[in-house]
Amino acid sequence: MAEIIVQTAGRQALGDFAPEFAHFNDDVLFGENWNNTDIDVKTRCIITFVALMAQGITGSSLVYHLQNAKAHGVTRAEFAAIVTHVAFYAGWPKAWAVFNLGKQVWTDEDAEPTTSGNAELDAYAKTIFFPVGEPNDAYAQYFVGQSYLAPVCGQPFPIANVTFEPGCRNNWHVHHPSKGGGQLLICVGGRGWYQEWGKDAVELVPGTVIEIPEGAKHWHGAAKDSWMSHLAFEIPGEDASNEWLEPVSDEDYGKLD
Repeated sequence: MAEIIVQTAGRQALGDFAPEFAHFNDDVLFGENWNNTDIDVKTRCIITFVALMAQGITGSSLVYHLQNAKAHGVTRAEFAAIVTHVAFYAGWPKAWAVFNLGKQVWTDEDAEPTTSGNAELDAYAKTIFFPVGEPNDAYAQYFVGQSYLAPVCGQPFPIANVTFEPGCRNNWHVHHPSKGGGQLLICVGGRGWYQEWGKDAVELVPGTVIEIPEGAKHWHGAAKDSWMSHLAFEIPGEDASNEWLEPVSDEDYGKLD
């Protein structure tokens, strides 16, 4: 038997002051509408918090609907992927605000369990919203140390979460589209480094955004003493390809604190 949603908040808060509004809130919006079975409740929860995010509403009503989404099966990883996707349409600052509220609803205990057999990796995975994924074996030849790859979404363009173990970094490389293209990195956990050829390294901490222009020789990776995860956004371009070059020398990497 399908769950029957019953709402009384309207009458409790406004029953004497605005009884008609309370009726519409409890009996129509949360009564007839939320109990309509054409859409399952989990989907309604997602639609609702996305609509509130798009309007920039980040108060108690959004917190309630995030809690409701969690209660109806939206996982921490699903929440993170949904908000990341919607950020491109609704606005980046709104996504940050929703993530800050979401961290209060989906805590470390809600992180999807990992069975990597690596206790340090499993402990680190609980500190970030996005999944760590699987060992990045397809590109292992271009990395010093172990990295992990977790696709987040495919539209409007591919986004993946890349995790680096302490000391891991990728080789110098260049993104080569014939038109458009490039890459965007957003650090979502731990601490690391990004460097363009001929420039000082930039520290990566959660919230750091790096715009990588096409044709720029660069590398990125974790700090020596920290795991690091970043979202990698492949900006659409024509005839895009990656040119992998030499590893970052131990001497140069060792100079970074």
